[in-house]
Amino acid sequence: MDYFAHETAVIDEGAHIGKGTKIWHFTHVMPDSVIGEECNLGQNVVVSPKVKLGRNVKVQNNVSIYTGVICEDDVFLGPSMVFTNIINPRSAIVRRDEYVETNVRQGASIGANATIICGNELGKYCLIGAGAVITKSVAPYALMVGNPAKQIGWVSEYGHRLEFDELGKATCPESGEEYELHHGSVEKVSV
Repeated sequence: MDYFAHETAVIDEGAHIGKGTKIWHFTHVMPDSVIGEECNLGQNVVVSPKVKLGRNVKVQNNVSIYTGVICEDDVFLGPSMVFTNIINPRSAIVRRDEYVETNVRQGASIGANATIICGNELGKYCLIGAGAVITKSVAPYALMVGNPAKQIGWVSEYGHRLEFDELGKATCPESGEEYELHHGSVEKVSV
C-alpha cells in the first residue's frame, strides 16, 4: 500500500487511491471512486462511488462527497460542508440514475458548513465562504458569501481579496502575482 489508511477507515474493493494519500478515522471510500495522489481525507468522510478527486485535495472532517462530484487538483473542502446530487430528492422515489454532476475546478476552496447545490461549476481558485449556499455556477477567482450566495469580490490564488485599481489591475499581497479584471472576469497575468 502506497497510501495511509487509519485502521478504522473502510476502503471498498475497486476504489483507486493515489500514492501518498492519507485517510483518517471512520472514513469510508466506496467502489469505483478515484482519489488522486497526496490527498488528505479527514475523520468521518464518505466518498461515494464514481467520485473523482484530483491531486492534493484536502477534505476536512464530516464531509460526504456524493456520486456526481468531481474535484480537480488542489481543492479544499472545509469541515462539514455539503454536496447534493439530486435537485428534487424524495425518499419514496429512486433517482439513482439521475445524479447531477458538480465540478469543482482547480484550487477552489469551500468553507465550513457551506452547501453546494448540484449541477453547478465552481471556477478555479474561487473561495466559497463558511455557511454559503451555492445555487448557481461560480466564476473563477470569485469570492462568494451568504444564503443564497452572492459574489462580493475576487480573490487571488493565495486566497487574498483582490483590490482592483481604475485600470482593472490588482496584486496579491502575499505572492506578488498580478491579476486583471476584464468584462466581469479575472485572469492572472504574471507568475
